Amino acid sequence: MDRGLLIISTLFFFLAMVWTTVAIKARRYRAAGFNFSAIALGFVCQTAFLTVRGHALGRCPLTNLFEVFIFLAWSVSLIYLLIGPAYRLSLMGAFTAPFVFGLQAFALLSPIDVPHPRVASPSPWLEMHASVSLIAYGAFALACVAGLMYLLQERQLKSRQINSLFYHFPPLTDLFAAITRLLWLGFVLLTFGIAAGFLTGQPLPYVKIAWSLGVWIFYAAILLARHLGTTAPRRIATLCVVAFSAALTLLWGITFLSQTHSL
Repeated sequence: MDRGLLIISTLFFFLAMVWTTVAIKARRYRAAGFNFSAIALGFVCQTAFLTVRGHALGRCPLTNLFEVFIFLAWSVSLIYLLIGPAYRLSLMGAFTAPFVFGLQAFALLSPIDVPHPRVASPSPWLEMHASVSLIAYGAFALACVAGLMYLLQERQLKSRQINSLFYHFPPLTDLFAAITRLLWLGFVLLTFGIAAGFLTGQPLPYVKIAWSLGVWIFYAAILLARHLGTTAPRRIATLCVVAFSAALTLLWGITFLSQTHSL
């Protein structure tokens, strides 16, 4: 039943992706009411999947890599639905839908939904650590998406090869403000997530600590450069893309809640 909900969710994101592609090619892309609705329905199905899976497991559904991918996709959708309309980022859905579709399609098609032996219930701090850290990744993913939008729009302005899509981008100042807010949101959540990891009462694997702190320091450096004004907005946008690509390599380090040692 739970995989059926996930398949329906993936179809909604696929529908949003196809509709946007067709509309842009036909040069009739409008304010993304349909796109937003499709993503919202996909998010509802994601939430239903995680709820059913969580009840079946008796814990936060982060016990294998399959669930980590789906939780990350859910986090991206959640933050987009919260910040997209607020900052006039309707076109961000055109970039968000393919990303979430790719995550979920990969998870569904890959043999990674492997049940782990059931062990004693994990510490609440461990569940907090894993879930909040992945929500932080969702914020960083959207900062990456906003960064890509910023770079694409700036490139069109510099080359003076402006296509119809350009007129649906928010102003560069709005995009940069959204990047900054998303970076701060992700950074605060990641800080809380890492802190929760130290409160689990379990031995901490040093390699995972080093990688997690490395990502934290990378994003701290981006925010510092942003607020000191020592780095151009274009470079901040580029660093958001680079940082998230690096952060994704840490998915292997997310400790599944079926295990006894974590960070």
